[in-house]
Amino acid sequence: MKVAVLDDYHRVFDADPAIERLRRRAPVEVFTEKITSLEKLKDYPVLIALRERTRFDAAFFERLPRLELIAQTGNHAYHVDVAAATRAGVLVGMNSSDLQSMGGVARSTIELTFGLMLAVMRRIPQTDRAMRRGEWPSFAGRTLSGKTLGILGLGRIGREVAVLARAFEMQVLAWGPTLTAERAARSGATFMELDALLQATDIVTVQLKLSDESRGLLDERRLRLMRPHAVLINTARGAIVDEAALARILEEGAIAGAGLDVFAEEPLGRDSPLRRLDNAVLTSHLGWPADSTYRTMAEGMVSIVEAYLDGRYDKALNPEALQHRAR
Repeated sequence: MKVAVLDDYHRVFDADPAIERLRRRAPVEVFTEKITSLEKLKDYPVLIALRERTRFDAAFFERLPRLELIAQTGNHAYHVDVAAATRAGVLVGMNSSDLQSMGGVARSTIELTFGLMLAVMRRIPQTDRAMRRGEWPSFAGRTLSGKTLGILGLGRIGREVAVLARAFEMQVLAWGPTLTAERAARSGATFMELDALLQATDIVTVQLKLSDESRGLLDERRLRLMRPHAVLINTARGAIVDEAALARILEEGAIAGAGLDVFAEEPLGRDSPLRRLDNAVLTSHLGWPADSTYRTMAEGMVSIVEAYLDGRYDKALNPEALQHRAR
């Protein structure tokens, strides 16, 4: 049973130990460039999908009638039309519980969250650019110590952000759509309603999942509740923040800065006003791609395929797909 790994842009999976282990059971081909023709995949019953880089819709499944399994990581399947997969008899394998216990995927995002905080507060990218121009810039930076951090979403990642924030001697406030004061306190945070939190914090970091409730949550009204010296950090999902409103507010100086790793549309458009702002630090969705993350992801995806080869479907999001296949 042939297996294809899709979209390995960073060229890390070919020599990964988990992939090497899988190769002892099945032929595995790693594609490092985006697939432009589905004809290349017609002979692969199993696809290993790298996060959300490939969209799996009804047309995709119609073009690949031999497809049996999509193995993917993460705790969601935003990029998969699960109903269409089920009708086509294609299992969608997820391994989010194992990934969470290993912690690798979250760790790289957590570290980048603080990297962006430091980059914005200490103007690291701007200073580097000035130094390369032969300048010797001088300004008073701002420490994290003593500041108030507001965490939107106190889930697996948000809780770890709270732990590190306390190590920086920050006061931690938190809000989430289902968060309670008791749960916040267990993470060393103080629960506060969203609007009040935005008005009370020096730094706001978004750690929410994308959902109908969180999409567009930080609209212009809410962004303007933030203090003039406040900073916004987003390593979660771009669509949670109104980017056009944020760009206007940053340009006005109504808030001090932003560190953004995620955007509503990726890659970020060349004409995006965010690209022109000196008080915005932008990274290209670097939160999860890192060495330990990739090892964790490979292990998770391979375990899905191994379970399938062993006739176990407990990692399938849609086991009912097997009934459609039988027809």
